[in-house]
Amino acid sequence: MASQFAKKFTVDGGKGFSLAKINPRDDSLFDDKEKAKAQTAEDAEAINQLQDRLYAEGGRSLLVILQGIDCSGKDGTVRSVFNACGPIGVEVTPFKVPSEEERAHDYLWRVHKACPSKGIIGIFNRSHYEDVLVVKVKKLAAPQAIEQRYEEINDFEKMLSDNGTRILKFMLHISKDEQAERLRERVTNPAKQWKFNPSDLANRKLWDDYMAAYETALKRCSTPHAPWYVIPANHHWVRNAAIARIVRETLEEMAPKYPPAVGWDPKSVVIE
Repeated sequence: MASQFAKKFTVDGGKGFSLAKINPRDDSLFDDKEKAKAQTAEDAEAINQLQDRLYAEGGRSLLVILQGIDCSGKDGTVRSVFNACGPIGVEVTPFKVPSEEERAHDYLWRVHKACPSKGIIGIFNRSHYEDVLVVKVKKLAAPQAIEQRYEEINDFEKMLSDNGTRILKFMLHISKDEQAERLRERVTNPAKQWKFNPSDLANRKLWDDYMAAYETALKRCSTPHAPWYVIPANHHWVRNAAIARIVRETLEEMAPKYPPAVGWDPKSVVIE
């Protein structure tokens, strides 16, 4: 059950949803930038403690999906929200252009392999939604094949949910002007030039097509078992604070617990 905070970002799959109506600069849910940063750090530490219990419990998993146009801040989100977590129990999977082996299978094959096992928080940097986003925009598959994927994705996520994986999907929503600023920084800052890819400029020319593809995917694939959240992401601190709070609240609702000792009594153990 989504909290009142999370509901403010949740996509309603009805006809009333419009991505264009969501302001990527919106910071109205947070009183102060520094307070939001402090809250993010506090929530990140809480996520660390809850993740430790989830790993020890070993019965369920959490899948966090991060999607967004180039420069939307997927890597930065991972660093800010999950860096307090220890290396055991958290797995980050970046999805890039499919390999030859991956192309020889169905489009969900590589995704299913990367889904978190019991006790793990899995984070997808991009995901199976690329197959109804970039594949659709660049016409890399037939329209009929793309059309059937929305329901296939819903069925796939329902299967994961039914088998103990909680799913959170975040679309990091930035404006076209903000993307331009971030691309300029990648070009001019030597520490960030490695991130720049000339293909980003070609994708930028298809901005409207990508936004239309995102809106369709968000509307068609936001379900009770795998909701989409649109996060205003022009401000890094808003993005991080919102996602950290939703992840924390979700884990608190899951309420993982350390398992009791089985087969032995702690009171009977004497260590000399």
